[in-house]
Amino acid sequence: MEKILEINNLSKNYGKLQAVRNVSFTVNKGEVYGILGPNGSGKTTTLAVVLGVLNANGGDFKWFDKPLNKETRQRIGALIETPNFYPYMTLYENLQVVAKIKNASEESINNALGIANLLKRKYTNFGTLSLGMKQRMAIASVLIGDPDVLVLDEPTNGLDPEGFAEVRKIIQSQASKGKTIIMASHILDEVEKVCSHVAIFKSGEIIANGKVGELLTSEDIIFIQSENQDELFYVLQVADMVLRVSKVENELTVVLKKPFTPVDLNKLCIEKGFALSKIILKKQSLEAQFLELVK
Repeated sequence: MEKILEINNLSKNYGKLQAVRNVSFTVNKGEVYGILGPNGSGKTTTLAVVLGVLNANGGDFKWFDKPLNKETRQRIGALIETPNFYPYMTLYENLQVVAKIKNASEESINNALGIANLLKRKYTNFGTLSLGMKQRMAIASVLIGDPDVLVLDEPTNGLDPEGFAEVRKIIQSQASKGKTIIMASHILDEVEKVCSHVAIFKSGEIIANGKVGELLTSEDIIFIQSENQDELFYVLQVADMVLRVSKVENELTVVLKKPFTPVDLNKLCIEKGFALSKIILKKQSLEAQFLELVK
């Protein structure tokens, strides 16, 4: 698998404050890689270092198995914090400036505006746009030159649910074209819905990383009741399909091994002579799981 970004033991200090401490992770081609963590956890600093905005105090990184240079920069489109556009210039004029800086053709401007659903507003002054449109304009600027990698820092920051959905749709459409996307966010829901992989940051360090489906997967928790709770508890403790069982007030909570389902659990109870008066499936909150990791 082709490595797009490889970070090894990266550290960054601001005087006595260590903003990033020995961070290591790898982003492979085609992944939508989320960098998730509370504000101040080191996400933006890490991205700023690998994009050459800040110098590291330790460690190293490579893009496309090479140091960051003019060639590799041209393959990366980045949005770090709030971009600056001229409010009195049209969207097209602003992106002309971006295209010139990136040494990209003006043909890519209309394409970028189309992807961001702003083509009809191309002659509108930037200063008149809504917050959601401004954020889509920022993403359009990242798309100029058709880069292989998109680096987005808090792309939905401050947006309402509609704006959130619009930006998410753009990211997903680019991912479907095979682009690699690296996205920092403090919003769990955003990462869960968009990303394939995630690194969770806390106080400048990575405390967990891996596939979103494995790292941020809520467990199926089954709540059951029976007349003979104590006897059933001991039966389920030794049952092959049960990962764990607990007593909670007048109920039993059961987590099953995969691929077993509540239907299998009910069948087992009947076979063992226990009639269930209650069986309810609930999912553990992903938010609770995330907070447990970072607390």
